[in-house]
Amino acid sequence: MFNYKTYLIFLFASLAISIGLQMILPFPYGLGAALALFIAFPLLLRRRYMSRMRGYGDSGTGGGFFGMNSGGSSGVRYVCLVCNNKHKGGSCPRCGSKMQRADF
Repeated sequence: MFNYKTYLIFLFASLAISIGLQMILPFPYGLGAALALFIAFPLLLRRRYMSRMRGYGDSGTGGGFFGMNSGGSSGVRYVCLVCNNKHKGGSCPRCGSKMQRADF
């Protein structure tokens, strides 16, 4: 999955290329190209890793914060702390309490 050695190689390669661009191009253009390179390389590396895990781009599901959402339930369900009723939304439909916890 995440290879630290590959990440360091990409980091130092982008550093070397950006220093070379700053030496070749005049001041404002070299700085802009170096900043664009430092932004683009990690994004490309992240896209490469996420496409290997099938959680980015073509699949449409997306990795998200809690993974691939393999449970099949859409959205977050809540459990009422008073009557232990599972529901969606702000307040419990059974007892009307707003004390609840998230259930993933």
